[in-house]
Amino acid sequence: MSWDFETDPEFQRELDWISDFVREEIVLVDEILGSPADMRSPLRQRLIPPLQARVKERGLWALHLGPEHGGRGYGQVKLALINEILGATRCGPFIFGCQAPDSGNAELLARFGTDAQKKEYLQPLIDGDICSTFSMTEPAGGADPTSITACAELRGDRWVLSGEKWFASNARFAEFIIAVVVTDPDAAPRNRSSMFLIPREHPGLEIVRNVASVGQPQGDGSHGYLRFVDLELGPERMLGERGQAFAMAQARLGGGRIHHAMRTVGAARRAFDMLCERALSRHTQGSPLAHKQLVQQAIAESWLSLEQFRLLVLRTAWLIDTRGNYESVRGDIAAVKAAMPRVLHDLAGRALQLHGSIGVSDEMPFSRLIIESYQMGLVDGPTEVHQMTLARQVLKNYEASDSLFPAYHLPTLKALALARYGDALAESPPEEPWA
Repeated sequence: MSWDFETDPEFQRELDWISDFVREEIVLVDEILGSPADMRSPLRQRLIPPLQARVKERGLWALHLGPEHGGRGYGQVKLALINEILGATRCGPFIFGCQAPDSGNAELLARFGTDAQKKEYLQPLIDGDICSTFSMTEPAGGADPTSITACAELRGDRWVLSGEKWFASNARFAEFIIAVVVTDPDAAPRNRSSMFLIPREHPGLEIVRNVASVGQPQGDGSHGYLRFVDLELGPERMLGERGQAFAMAQARLGGGRIHHAMRTVGAARRAFDMLCERALSRHTQGSPLAHKQLVQQAIAESWLSLEQFRLLVLRTAWLIDTRGNYESVRGDIAAVKAAMPRVLHDLAGRALQLHGSIGVSDEMPFSRLIIESYQMGLVDGPTEVHQMTLARQVLKNYEASDSLFPAYHLPTLKALALARYGDALAESPPEEPWA
């Protein structure tokens, strides 16, 4: 039996190096660089590749991948400990080659891609030379994969795609798009869709607009509103088997959800660190904020929620490592996904409040973190869906009672106790149990 909370010294040295590297280099790049996904930005190409080279030299590049693809084969627990450091930055995941959605797309290509597809897209993606997009959500359909309307019709030996997609992350910068569209409308709901690889600037692919999040210049966002207009693809552009997009997406999203949670630990900790420093630094009515009871309560509640969430993430990562697949840990992954938005929202909100007027300004990151908390409640499935998934998984461990009174009914339990311990009671009268 192994049960401890220690990190082996060799891996701890790597974590210490990552922490120093993030603090001394990456947080500064965050402040002067636009999107780290924009490979066409001259500033990006001057700043990011040299830092990536240092990570590769250290042997810490694309650690989510197995050794056969250049990774170290780290399990999810080690990835969690790394990603919680990187999660405090925007550029960190790109500099370490583990950014979303590219990390999940690389896993899809590694698992389901043909040799030709891997040669064209997987290796450049692993090397950090290109970025990609995963496009499943639609303007009308939301997160329900069974409501997809974008379709591909087979005409001769060519697939012709039509329809619209929404909030396709990094679409404006992507070298290719993995699109989920209906190919078999008469099949069972979860067997109707397939995945296709669409090259950038392919005829028939239109970016209607780039959707910005709150705080970004309008029209300058990184989430694409896409339209397919008679977009023709050959059969070699289908990724995986026909009709298997739902199963493939679940395999991809399982890892994506836990990795989002890992990075959210880092973002929430950053807000918590700022909260604590502010409490010690700011004085009012003759004493530091840290001496005020309500501030102490905010700090205590924040620490509790952060540490509980972190342990839940690490436990889920450990379960994935132990069981070797995502499906058997489906409920636990749903749990971290459901808890994640609330933890980030509450910690960022308390930190904003304690910073006063500067907290609501664009000179502090709290407003952005709060918006991100709502995004985390939507990406890879809304919180409500994960709550339902968690509840269903939990209830599998219980059975309904068909008795008039349940087994835990106190008079029923007392009757059972009297029946079992009648001999002892004959010599000593029963005592009233404590309430």
